[in-house]
Amino acid sequence: MKFQRRQLVAAMAGLMLGLSAGAASAMGGPSGAAVGMPAQGHIGEVIVNPYKIAPLTAIVRTGGYVVKNASVRVVPKKGGREIAYKVSDRQIRTHAGIPIAGLYADYLNTVEVSYTRVSADGKSEDFTDRLQFYAPPVFSISNGMPGQQRMFNVEVNKVDPGFEDRLYLVNSQLIPMAPQGARFVWNNPAGGALEWTINSQIGIIDTAGDVRWYLLNDLINDQSDPWTSGLMMGFQQTKDGALTWGFGQRWVKYDLMGREIFNRKLPPTYADFSHAYDNAENGHSFLRVSMADYRRGDDKRVHTVRDVIIEVDPDGGVVDDFRLYDILDPYRDTLIKALDQGAVCLNIDPAKAGQTLSAADLANMDKSDKFGDIPGTGPGRNWAHVNSIDYDPTDDSIILSARHQGIVKIGRDHQVKWILASPVGWKKGLAERVLTPVDKNGKPLKCEGSQCEGGFDWSWTQHTAWRIDSKSTKDVIYLSVFDNGDARGMEQPPLPTMKYSRAVVYKIDQKKMTVQQVWEFGQERGNDWYSPVTSLAKYQADKDSVMVYSGSAGLFGKPSAMKPEELAKMTKGVHPYLMEFKWGEKEPAVEIKLNDAMGYQAFPFNLQEAFEQ
Repeated sequence: MKFQRRQLVAAMAGLMLGLSAGAASAMGGPSGAAVGMPAQGHIGEVIVNPYKIAPLTAIVRTGGYVVKNASVRVVPKKGGREIAYKVSDRQIRTHAGIPIAGLYADYLNTVEVSYTRVSADGKSEDFTDRLQFYAPPVFSISNGMPGQQRMFNVEVNKVDPGFEDRLYLVNSQLIPMAPQGARFVWNNPAGGALEWTINSQIGIIDTAGDVRWYLLNDLINDQSDPWTSGLMMGFQQTKDGALTWGFGQRWVKYDLMGREIFNRKLPPTYADFSHAYDNAENGHSFLRVSMADYRRGDDKRVHTVRDVIIEVDPDGGVVDDFRLYDILDPYRDTLIKALDQGAVCLNIDPAKAGQTLSAADLANMDKSDKFGDIPGTGPGRNWAHVNSIDYDPTDDSIILSARHQGIVKIGRDHQVKWILASPVGWKKGLAERVLTPVDKNGKPLKCEGSQCEGGFDWSWTQHTAWRIDSKSTKDVIYLSVFDNGDARGMEQPPLPTMKYSRAVVYKIDQKKMTVQQVWEFGQERGNDWYSPVTSLAKYQADKDSVMVYSGSAGLFGKPSAMKPEELAKMTKGVHPYLMEFKWGEKEPAVEIKLNDAMGYQAFPFNLQEAFEQ
């Protein structure tokens, strides 16, 4: 037996030696044959999805040459939109080739690349290569439920001349959450929003309705891991063309090709990023988080919920934090008692649609240990729900949209400068900060409680409040707001179909402490356009326009969706509207409808900024 084993070992060794010699010859090396990499043009090979998370991107490698002065054109489909941009030498050096973005999914793409090739002897030659290669279909994970639809079912209704070149980054949510993301909660202390782990669907669409980029996010967003799970929110394109956003316990920055610039874990003092990530002019960033360990006045220790803003420097150090439970009134309950409990942001429960909380409900809750991402008062519950941050460099302050309180401006000294919200329910010291509504001539409007004459209305359960920098001064600012409209007037209407949302532009005189409503849209669209949660309204300086996204229009629109057993099919029938308005106009220049999608936010994306710097 031992002899047979020796023979077998010897035979195997001889075989491996023979294979090794052959392999060395085939592989090449210092003394072996060269390895040829197939290339279509005059430089190197095409690598599709080079960084694994952006499947509709590619890189044409330099092939060992110095490559300069590059430009890219993705040839459009019949009836499609052309994508063309220049590529900086910096980008070529960074990616070891010419970066290509804007490919069509599940399609044999044709791409034209022009460039200057410099050989080792210094010879420069100009080429234009026409390349063809396939890009894969759009992929999304499954949440295992019957209501899931394919990503980005786009219906283009209108595109005016001058807007054809628009690309829109769309952030949708896969509701309900996948089971693998629902397995953990915070403990020691309890509460917080760790379980907010809905999977995100991120893509860029053009004005023909085609998907031209998407994020294969499950490679960096593992819903089964508490430290990498979480709902992706707060997307922003930075001045260098890259994307920043956050999810759960992380905040990140990636370029459009999918190259990681940073991926950071929240400092242990804080937890539960969501909604808002604002990049300030000084290089700092503001993130909406919570306090990971807070001892209340009643000696209970909790994770707080969506009520802390941290300012971080470029290295990730925490420069400052704004603890809203110390700055505002966490026990102001006037709006919280009027909220539709079926849709408190993305805590959506059709069985509770139309229900509200009473003062007794809130009082009993505060006597208990019922903490977490639930509507209520006091630290440890969702009393503020900040959903946007905007830094104002003119006076070193931040403007916050707090869904369950109002819009507030807070200075570096952590004092409230003004409040844009119904005056009802504010305690002394804050009530004096509420702005006075005025007409176009600056004359105060007659108001009673939460109602004002002259067509003025406050924003209700709003989502986003952003300063329009190019139209604002230090003293007078313009503010774009998406007024979701739940609990309008501090009440629920007799019929749910009476609800509506608005995009609004306010003019605020910070010295006079007045506010004027200068533009609105949405009431005329009625309940079909009503977005109970999510959405945005944001000014776009490049086209002097206001982009509006009614992200959850149609939610609860079907009677069947009111039944608890239909929760799995909740997304079906939701139809976000993406619109863009020329400044001051009431008819949209762009109107795009997304069918069967739970929309969060959207904004125009600039390819030139991404690749020309």
